[in-house]
Amino acid sequence: MADTQQPPQMPTDVHGQLRQLGRNVRELVDVIRTQQDSLRGRGVEIQSVSALGLNALKNKIDKLAQDFGGSQIELLQLRALADTTALITSKLDVDEVLNQVMDTVIRLTSAERGYIVLRNQDTGEMEFRVARGMAQEQLDNSEFIVSRTIVNRVVESGEPILTDNASNDVRFQGHDSIIGFALRSILAVPLKSRNELMGVVYCDNRVLAGLFRQHELNLLTAFADQAGVAIDNARLFADARAQLNEVTSIRDLMENIFSSVASGIMTVSTDGRVTTLNATAEALLGAEKGQVLGRLLPDIFPDYSKALANSLRNVLTSNRVERLEHTPQTHYGKRHWNIIISPLHDMKDDNAQGITLVIDDLTETKSRETQLMQVRRYVPMAGLDRIRAADLEHIQVEAREVTAIFCDVRGFTSFSEKLQPEDLMRVINRYLSLASDAVNLYEGIVDKYMGDAVTGLYNTQLNPQEDHAIRCVRAALSLVSDLYAQHEVLPEDQRLFYGIGIHTGQAVLGNVGGAGREEFTAIGEAMEISKVLQENAGPGEIIISQATFDQVQAMFECEPRTPAKTKGYDLPVVYRLMGRKKGAMTGPLMIDPELLALLAGDDL
Repeated sequence: MADTQQPPQMPTDVHGQLRQLGRNVRELVDVIRTQQDSLRGRGVEIQSVSALGLNALKNKIDKLAQDFGGSQIELLQLRALADTTALITSKLDVDEVLNQVMDTVIRLTSAERGYIVLRNQDTGEMEFRVARGMAQEQLDNSEFIVSRTIVNRVVESGEPILTDNASNDVRFQGHDSIIGFALRSILAVPLKSRNELMGVVYCDNRVLAGLFRQHELNLLTAFADQAGVAIDNARLFADARAQLNEVTSIRDLMENIFSSVASGIMTVSTDGRVTTLNATAEALLGAEKGQVLGRLLPDIFPDYSKALANSLRNVLTSNRVERLEHTPQTHYGKRHWNIIISPLHDMKDDNAQGITLVIDDLTETKSRETQLMQVRRYVPMAGLDRIRAADLEHIQVEAREVTAIFCDVRGFTSFSEKLQPEDLMRVINRYLSLASDAVNLYEGIVDKYMGDAVTGLYNTQLNPQEDHAIRCVRAALSLVSDLYAQHEVLPEDQRLFYGIGIHTGQAVLGNVGGAGREEFTAIGEAMEISKVLQENAGPGEIIISQATFDQVQAMFECEPRTPAKTKGYDLPVVYRLMGRKKGAMTGPLMIDPELLALLAGDDL
């Protein structure tokens, strides 16, 4: 390690040695005078040349000691000034610099008190920022006594002010603050930076007059010049730090927003290199940001196509937004992306500086739309909005109470033997449509088409309903009504009837099937018993179970009947639906009263 050269040390004992030499000369003069007096008493006269010479030497030594002491003090002050200046110019905190400046002023001038006044950067007003006493303590507000007259004069003139006895200074006669506060020695110098006055350094003494001289004024002026630069630098640093913090906060906010956007976002330069991307885009591409930034888009974009390249080129040349559907093969499998490509503009002009790609993965949405298209076969339109909120892929298997309806066309087998296949399909589809429309009218789900039979469900996971039994009965009455209306436009040989069975009971509901095909259905007593009930129904009859009757008897007229077929189920009694009771409310969708009266007749 290289030796560090130490600065020359001041011989601190020189001043003491000179004073000691002066004392020795005085003692020698006293000894000579004593000897002269003794010899003179004996009649021996000696000339006093030696004593006079020694007196002159003593005076010179005293003056030299005095001058040397003053020079030593000035040298120590200058050294302290240099050290402190180096210290404050290395600080970057405004308050720390101000405190350091004030402490140095008190130490260099031996002032009783000191203040720093700074111009407020926002209002332009002068404000007292730092106050110190001899012990460097922060002064209380009650002790805050200062001549604003002198501070204002320094601010206005930009020149320092020195007075060794302010009370007698003709420049300040008539100023109450100086007279009232009995201020004596006052020294105030401007703080400047870049030729602009930024404040005032003020120090005073209320006891001693003549404390400050030209030397202190020069010293403090030189120090204030350096302090002004240090304060200005600290302010600039504080402003820069505040701006940096603001920019950092804005950047963090933008990054948080950028990262939280559900869409993948990428920016690409005009030469086709990726400049930035968010976390969603990383996930879509299956690559981290460090693996993507700076690379050409065709090298990292899955299944980069000619259509995509053309769209990018069109956006750059036409300065317009384009939309593109892209179906890449990614590490997640086949995906369906919607890409919006727009020009990235410079804030100064409208020229495109690059391209922004906003990528939305619509794979799940497309899959769900496909599922909804499939489910429309058996779900009424009124229930589709509710189904959109469910996860059709993962419908939970659930056991619950439902009301099931089984509708079967009577006499279809013999009827089918009389028609050509195409005519047969046309006629049967008309009857099946009647049944499915009636089920859908009251927000039921068409469960199955089985040849000439239709089954429906109420109160499943897809269409939860508290009044499911009532809805199902009303659907059956509606089907019978529509059936008779259709008979009016069909040839007599094509007029067929439904036998209908309804039961309210437990069923297990969920998706059934294999990986290639699944469908939603119900398994259990509700479906089985409703089928048995329809086998007990004659043409145009609606037969309901005891469980269904218990829930609808307040609204509908029913006739008890002993079933002819039970298939092993406990069915001691079933009920033939006659129609709506007089005065009974069945809800907002009610069957026409005259039609209900017709349906209640024996001809059904």
